[in-house]
Amino acid sequence: MVRRIRKRVSSINKLSRLVYLISPNRINNNFYSILDKVLAYKNVKFFQLRLKHHKKDSLIKIATKLQKITSKHKVKFIVNDDYLLASKIKADGCHMGQLDGSISDARKKLKNKILGITCHCSKTLAKRAVKINSDYLAFGSFFKSKLKPGAKKANLEILRWAKIEIKKPIVAIGGIDNSNYKILLNSGAKYIAISSYIWDNPILKPEIAIRNFK
Repeated sequence: MVRRIRKRVSSINKLSRLVYLISPNRINNNFYSILDKVLAYKNVKFFQLRLKHHKKDSLIKIATKLQKITSKHKVKFIVNDDYLLASKIKADGCHMGQLDGSISDARKKLKNKILGITCHCSKTLAKRAVKINSDYLAFGSFFKSKLKPGAKKANLEILRWAKIEIKKPIVAIGGIDNSNYKILLNSGAKYIAISSYIWDNPILKPEIAIRNFK
């Protein structure tokens, strides 16, 4: 029994941190303990706070609680859209879409912090992101997404191109679950962005669902 436990712990410690985990649209008081269990599996590299309809004061309070948990598990804490908020709360970085304000201003403000850029399925946007020294590029949506049902579609060719031409880590996003994530990794993605499969899974609890990505 002891050998079995040691073997399981060893295998968990060797897990690759391949998951870029995006928060649900709403966060209640129960969420913090759930997130703690999810991150304990040690396959999450980034956690992105993505709350679109909260006041700034509320976001700061939520972020402060979440940062304690992400720090405990050595997970990078990323703020979606708002680089000023990311700077204010001393987050590890910010993720910017193409319509979320000036990306060059975000780079100047965040200095040595992480800056990720959404590039959809565009080589032109990817090259621009490299020029302003982004830290990672996100491509998608690769599959039908509950989080962004109207998102632009991307194809695997963009991942294959980026793997060769773009010397930056690539995040794949959009409708990713346990049945389709491997093809994205095999095509060139380093990280897979997941949300609905973890938080809105009708069968599996979040702390169990996360175990399907390794």
